[in-house]
Amino acid sequence: MFLRCRHSLNFYLLIMDTPTSHKLDIVIPAFRGHSQTFLMVLDGISEEDALKRIDGRTNHIIWMAGNFLDMRYALGTALGLQEEFEYKDFFFQGKTLDESLDYPSLQQLKDSFHKISPLVYQKLLDITDEELDTPFPMGMDIDFFPETILNFTGMCIGREDYLCGQIGLMRKILGYGGMKYDFDKDLKY
Repeated sequence: MFLRCRHSLNFYLLIMDTPTSHKLDIVIPAFRGHSQTFLMVLDGISEEDALKRIDGRTNHIIWMAGNFLDMRYALGTALGLQEEFEYKDFFFQGKTLDESLDYPSLQQLKDSFHKISPLVYQKLLDITDEELDTPFPMGMDIDFFPETILNFTGMCIGREDYLCGQIGLMRKILGYGGMKYDFDKDLKY
């Protein structure tokens, strides 16, 4: 596992773009890594299985993927994009899963992913240190956590990582094989 992770990190470092702000040197490979992981962890999951819950207690994969996208769109907004997540009403700020709703398909969410991700990625490459230090109120009121665009970016990256892990666990529970590390060298975001 360590060798595979080490190999993956080297892969990202070789293909990563250089951000304007060196504060994002670690965020750029993480963002690209999460793009890859998001697609790989969803690979092969059927639309039917993507709506299954475990004992009525878990969120389903559609909700997890939608929440991942809600993070991408929220980050885009923080970075100055005007793109609106077309499925925001289902997922905004981790909105509770509602089984009475007709959620978008996994394919619709993947299409939204490919729409927003390159735009957010470009913004991450272009943003300056001064812009990253701009206050970004989140209402957390935690003394050790300055509410800035930089810290919101970190929160979004962390949430994406968490959600990909949750989807990976659901893959196993639903009887799918583990995620394959088949990186797409042509995916530039």
